[in-house]
Amino acid sequence: MVQAVINIEENTNRVLNIVKAKFGLKDKSQAISIVVNEYEQSFLEPELRPEYKNKLAKIMKSKHLSRTAFEKEVQ
Repeated sequence: MVQAVINIEENTNRVLNIVKAKFGLKDKSQAISIVVNEYEQSFLEPELRPEYKNKLAKIMKSKHLSRTAFEKEVQ
């Protein structure tokens, strides 16, 4: 476990207190962990979300140009 001294704004502190109270946590470090985990699941790993897989499947089915073909078309 890493320990860090951080400076947070008053609004951020309020949000952490709300998360702490909502989940019945002992300290703000646990609240920070929950917020970071939620961010990770929502924004950092889109390949795990079903809607991203569907979008990727549609892209893979569409017509694509190779790099050389694209360069020939552009010129």
